[in-house]
Amino acid sequence: MLIHVVTDIETDGPDPGIHSMISLAAVACDETGARLSHLALNLEPIPGHAADPGTMDWWNTEPEAWTATLSNRLPPAEAIARYVAWVRGLGGTPVFTAYPLIFDGAWVDWYLRRYASLRLLTAPRSTETLFLGGGLDIASFALGRTGLDYDSLTHKTFPESWLGGHPHSHVALDDAEGYAHLLGTLLRGEGEERR
Repeated sequence: MLIHVVTDIETDGPDPGIHSMISLAAVACDETGARLSHLALNLEPIPGHAADPGTMDWWNTEPEAWTATLSNRLPPAEAIARYVAWVRGLGGTPVFTAYPLIFDGAWVDWYLRRYASLRLLTAPRSTETLFLGGGLDIASFALGRTGLDYDSLTHKTFPESWLGGHPHSHVALDDAEGYAHLLGTLLRGEGEERR
């Protein structure tokens, strides 16, 4: 059984390896989009990695979300060990799923390599991977299922019901829950009326 691990992250800058991932949340769903489990972690910044001033200016416009990233912070190695154990404990075959895959995936891959000697996705000469294949980009999947135009595709263009009433708050678990609901909507073919 495939298990979609819908993952959302928050960071203090744009670049993995230079800045830090400060929140990581995931919602596991089966092949119909039914929710199986969730995990939410806050991470301590990596020592010696400075936050990006422009990103911190943006966080100043999202004070509630920023405050949420400050509670129960774990050292990065401990947080990644918990994420790996949670994914492996799900059973089935995990598929990394995100919106957008390129952003969340790049960060999770960097942290997996550094703290768990794993790769996110299968790649040439890769070490052990945590997930099957190349992952699923929810935005691309939505384009294929709905016929929406690429340049207008954002979480703001979807009917509220597609996100299940979950706010896009930049609290990683809120966003992961909304994207998991969107994935379920698309997997069940409920988004096709937008064609």
